[in-house]
Amino acid sequence: MEFKNTLLLTLAVLSFTPLVAAEDTSKPPNILFVLTDDQGWTSLGCYGNRHVATPNLDRLAEQGMRLTDAYVMPQCTPTRAALLTGQHTARNQMWHVIGWYGSPWARVSEPMFREHLDPSQCRLPQQLREAGYRTGMAGKWHLTNNRHGFYTYLRQPSGDTFGFDDVAPPGEGSQNEGDKWVDHLTDAACEFMRANRDRPWFYYLAHHTLHNKVSAPPELVQKHRDRGAPEVGLQNATYLAAIEHLDNSVGRLMQQLDELELADNTLFVFLSDNGGIKNQYNLPEWDGSPLSGSVPLTVKEQQFDNAPLREGKGSVYEGGIRVPCIVRWPGVVHPGTVSNTPIHIVDWYPTLCRVAGVELGEPTDGINLMPVFKDQSVPERSLFWYMPLYDLRWASTPSAVIRRGEWKLIHYFGDWYDSAQAYHIGAHSELYDLADDLGETRNLAKTHPQRASQLRDELLQWVRDMGAEVPALNPHYDPSKALKETKDKQPWNR
Repeated sequence: MEFKNTLLLTLAVLSFTPLVAAEDTSKPPNILFVLTDDQGWTSLGCYGNRHVATPNLDRLAEQGMRLTDAYVMPQCTPTRAALLTGQHTARNQMWHVIGWYGSPWARVSEPMFREHLDPSQCRLPQQLREAGYRTGMAGKWHLTNNRHGFYTYLRQPSGDTFGFDDVAPPGEGSQNEGDKWVDHLTDAACEFMRANRDRPWFYYLAHHTLHNKVSAPPELVQKHRDRGAPEVGLQNATYLAAIEHLDNSVGRLMQQLDELELADNTLFVFLSDNGGIKNQYNLPEWDGSPLSGSVPLTVKEQQFDNAPLREGKGSVYEGGIRVPCIVRWPGVVHPGTVSNTPIHIVDWYPTLCRVAGVELGEPTDGINLMPVFKDQSVPERSLFWYMPLYDLRWASTPSAVIRRGEWKLIHYFGDWYDSAQAYHIGAHSELYDLADDLGETRNLAKTHPQRASQLRDELLQWVRDMGAEVPALNPHYDPSKALKETKDKQPWNR
């Protein structure tokens, strides 16, 4: 009888245990969103980097999902605005890096852009806070140039206005020196997790690394010098050291989640805001002579080769907009999976709201990525980019982009640079089959004219549907200073 009673008690305990576990995992998951700066697609070991080891990020990918076709905008401000608003830049009007600069005498008119994110637009943290989450952020802001904050950080008193309960102060000294505040910002994230371990939380950790000026701890730089990395140029010692230091930071975050026993109920997202700097060009110098023929650009600096992707930061090619992305969410994301589903930065707003249990009433520009996380298919759709600006440090002229399936079309509205960085006048479209030509070396617009026309029509209609301006020829065009960049606004820019 004693054995029978013991057996029944054991069975009762075993049958009850899954119910307890199920109840625990039903709690809203914490969300840790790490956004790095200017980090190329192939900068991690799990994406093919053989120049520096990234064991912690590789382990994160082994425990979760690596996304091969994750897209952002080609520069800092537009990506951050799209993430926090959940809107395409064509809708939120933040398609340009702030503060203001432009090319007011160029061949194509640059539509005016929003220079400060309005607090009401910062919907992601506000929605999560309304759902009961404690919200916090640390690091690069780059969405206002006013009393609320600047390129480097959001002011703590303005955090509540934008939906953040907790905002870490800036680090000591410049964000361009030392380790670029990596340790300081990681410390702030760990402190936030410790303070809020008993409630659901969302933390937005926006690192300054690997943005120019690249900097890293001296001992790590020397380590890569000793291993033969060059002092400057592609895959230089400082750049590799900065990647290693960032990887160590991710390891600290993972360890903190483990120590707090929060890892199993935390969605951990790692993403870059745009590609690494393959080529940064010198801005053309003007002597007052009229624009004629090609205006070739010369390379000012190189930092990271995004091969097999073409170009890098600031570019509409894959090296500028396709970035590393890792998602770990135990119990939802199967460990060690790889997804080739194309996703866009605007998808994170509806996704994270869905994760938090927020029911969005209004239509969103992105989709809920939960099926992707579960390794399920999603309906084919078109992805869009709107970049109606000149930024010749990246050989960028006003353009828009569409990807549907494996086909990608780039449309330049009035002038463009070729692969040799020579300048050309005239509207121009480029069509690439990414399945067969990931490096975008063969423009198929002339061999597939119908497909190019259909994609271009869809792209231009999307721009109009967004309520954005289709760039047109500039009535203030001046060939004597057509590609000159200035920080001084002209009357028509005010």
